[in-house]
Amino acid sequence: MKSGNQIRRNILPRARGRMTAASAVLALLVLSALPSNAQAIGNGYEDTRPKALQKVGFDQRLNQQLPLDLKFRDEMGRDVRLGQYFGKRPVILAMVYYQCPMLCTLVLNGLTTALTVVRFNAGREFDVVAISFDPKETPVMAAAKKRTYLNRYNRPGTEDGWHFLTGDQGSVDAITQATGFRYAWDPELKQFAHASAIMLITPEGKISKYFYGIEYGPNDLRLGLVEASKNKIGNAVDQVLLYCYHYDPATGKYGAIALRIMRLAAGATVLVLGMFVFVMVKRDHESGSGGRAAVS
Repeated sequence: MKSGNQIRRNILPRARGRMTAASAVLALLVLSALPSNAQAIGNGYEDTRPKALQKVGFDQRLNQQLPLDLKFRDEMGRDVRLGQYFGKRPVILAMVYYQCPMLCTLVLNGLTTALTVVRFNAGREFDVVAISFDPKETPVMAAAKKRTYLNRYNRPGTEDGWHFLTGDQGSVDAITQATGFRYAWDPELKQFAHASAIMLITPEGKISKYFYGIEYGPNDLRLGLVEASKNKIGNAVDQVLLYCYHYDPATGKYGAIALRIMRLAAGATVLVLGMFVFVMVKRDHESGSGGRAAVS
């Protein structure tokens, strides 16, 4: 009879592989459900997304030099220059807004979760810089976010490696233009429509790589940091975009786009779990049949 450790050694690697496959399936489903504007027009199809979403996305600007002289305010309310976070080590840059009802929190959660696995320490081998693209947000909001993610990261002595910035419209426009980050404000919903990604920036302040979505592989992130630290520029990658839009906090309901994403995620999860259970039951049945045959 197999011990618990033997079962875990045999089953867990397969389970991880199947969950990786589930992530890939989900990514493809989201991609097919939400084609990019250029893709839709290029294929001759009408872009049926809401008008706000037709304006958002990322234009990959690899090797683009960021304007390091831009002025922001840090979480303490102090005036800072973007360039003061560069020069020594690579930077993970996240364009978010702190009062986002959905996706920005998931981006920061996914990033922090991945970084807890990576052996590198913020403030030593890399820095994290989050910039709010909402000029109305304040250092108080930024400070609250920093406390949340320092607690989540839970590595003492790394607080100097996390930076949450706010700025005026001019600085926001300049950094979003440089990074290729396109977003839109919906005056009726009073929310921003935007996509999710993080960027790796070299110590010199040039864009090295884009990571899309809300989950980032720790090994990929570590390798990206190593390459960015050496001022290497990655290749353009396919965009699998998740959009933040049409969430009404007053009613607690999601609009059609976000709801479609969640339904696809739920369906993919159920499908993969069902396949996993089926394979395991079949495997156990075959093992039992083989054992009985050997005994007889």
